[in-house]
Amino acid sequence: MTEQRYVHAEDIFKIDSVSDPRFSPDGQEVVFVKTHLDEDENKYVSNLFHYDLKTNKVSQWTFGQDRVTQPRWSADGEKVLFLSNREEKNQVYIISRNGGEAKKYTDEKESVSYAHFALDSNQVVYQVSVPIEESNDEEKEEEKDLPKPTVINRMKYKADGAGLLKEKYQEIRLLELKTEEERTLKSGQQNYVFQTWINNHSFVYTTDEDVNQDFNFNHNVYIYDLKNNQDTEIKTEEGYALNFNVSPNGEKLLFVHMGRKYLNATHAEVYLYDFNTGTLTCMTESLDAPVGDFAAADTQQQAVLQGAIWASDQDFYFPVSDQGNVYLYYGNVNGEIYPALHQDFHIYGFDIDGESQKAILTISKPTNPSELYLLDIPSGELTQVSDFNKEFMDEVELVEPKPITYTSKDEWTVRGWFMKPANYEEGKQYPMVLNIHGGPHAFYANTFFHEMQYLAAQGYAVLYVNPRGSHSYGQEFVDAVRGDYGNGDYQDIMNGVDYILEEYDWIDKNRLGVTGGSYGGFMTNWIVGHTNRFKGAVTQRSISNWISFRGVSDIGYYFNEWQIKADLNDLDKLWKHSPIAYVDHIETPLKIIHNERDFRCPMEQAEQLFIALKHQKKETEFVRFPEADHNLSRTGKPNLRIERLNHIVGWFNDYLK
Repeated sequence: MTEQRYVHAEDIFKIDSVSDPRFSPDGQEVVFVKTHLDEDENKYVSNLFHYDLKTNKVSQWTFGQDRVTQPRWSADGEKVLFLSNREEKNQVYIISRNGGEAKKYTDEKESVSYAHFALDSNQVVYQVSVPIEESNDEEKEEEKDLPKPTVINRMKYKADGAGLLKEKYQEIRLLELKTEEERTLKSGQQNYVFQTWINNHSFVYTTDEDVNQDFNFNHNVYIYDLKNNQDTEIKTEEGYALNFNVSPNGEKLLFVHMGRKYLNATHAEVYLYDFNTGTLTCMTESLDAPVGDFAAADTQQQAVLQGAIWASDQDFYFPVSDQGNVYLYYGNVNGEIYPALHQDFHIYGFDIDGESQKAILTISKPTNPSELYLLDIPSGELTQVSDFNKEFMDEVELVEPKPITYTSKDEWTVRGWFMKPANYEEGKQYPMVLNIHGGPHAFYANTFFHEMQYLAAQGYAVLYVNPRGSHSYGQEFVDAVRGDYGNGDYQDIMNGVDYILEEYDWIDKNRLGVTGGSYGGFMTNWIVGHTNRFKGAVTQRSISNWISFRGVSDIGYYFNEWQIKADLNDLDKLWKHSPIAYVDHIETPLKIIHNERDFRCPMEQAEQLFIALKHQKKETEFVRFPEADHNLSRTGKPNLRIERLNHIVGWFNDYLK
């Protein structure tokens, strides 16, 4: 075996990601998506792959150089549809399970966002956004080269990753495959979202109908009958409803619902609706953990995690973020729930075949980026069935993160992970980097994190923890940060630093670095304004001023009130929680990384902080990344992701080594 090397920034080109596995109707086949980063083209490429349970073979079905998403089987098992941007916009394609070229079935001006076969396999229901006002073709032809102003009448006029928004709404359409004719089933000035078929002539959909779209954080749920063109509402509590699934006998409906009690910190729950009685029951009321995946990671691409999936008319399975992991849970209509697959890893996609009692899963582990696994439910036997990342894992030396637990403010238990440097030798002193996640309602997990591995490969000990505000440790814990930014969460993080320094005397306490993005960027700014213990810091896509953030972020007009619990009538509180208010105390050399197209934490947040520091002749550097939004570190252009990593490491090399 050849000698292993340390992880490079460029290794993002060697890591494959598998996602969205789907069983065929007979449970003998699986289709899924594999994504890789193309270094020559500097882009992401995904294709459709197939796993045959009978032969235990994985094969590739499509070979394009663009993106493929959302593979879905027809009910007869003869066809698979998927979305692809082969012609720039996402369109619906269908491929035969027997092979051959995929055929395009839509030609929409806007990208198709979702598609699914009808139960008879001869129709496809799909969604597409339509602007409420469109110029005619002649006007477009005449004005195509002329600049035009944007007229804005609502606060929800921009979005990170999309920029300025046309006022447009999702429609539901039905496509006849034989005639290739389509008709619109639901349209109007609200977003109609198809959820699931109930039978051949009715389906469940949700909509965000409201007079004021700016403050609409609610889904209404309806059953639509195509025969008589009638809607029947399923009454739910205020909040978001998604991931609907009908039981095999058509009598019950499972879905995931995130209420509004704790605003965006509220746990998602599984609900059961009985079509016969009209009763709605929360099935996870006794579970103090959120349904779904809230883990922070940087290598899983196009992850699609289903909600609750039926295994029979009585039994179902669903994912839960719990104690730094994403587990698979079992439930039944009688209210019984318990973990079905309970290991230290990150499940970010799964499907269930009830007849064979098998689950297909996409799983990431701390030292394995992403593979496909088959679970035999009765025996609990878990088998890895793909090996896409074997060459990468054989080539590099990966560091196993060590779980840590310590006591913090209010005697609360805080958990996280610690990594030794990849080149660790007894008797030597090493610098350490503290890395803080965003959200704040995300969490670090037992999952592969390329950035952490790269920092360790560069000779740094790495600490990353889940302070209060993080998901997976209970409702009280995740809600505790709201209205208290920079207090309990700050103490949780700093107590973690103290814990590690007490445990490992080989860490040089005079060579500590700190970094983080989004909320992690806010906390980096906050830390260097409240302590001089760190000798170098890198803040990324950060928040520095809550007062201005309210008016410039795509979510600022409501996020401030949700998280800081203050509006413009309470400027003192907004300023108190703003890191820029403490710029006089910042002595740590601070690199500021920000992205030009970031509408979540806009560039002005970085500009204010940089000018404030430079005006006081503090040690700082400002790096602006072009063509990048808030998600640069996860889904940005590959070359820019590498540049970002090297800027972070370069700064720490200058000040910690």
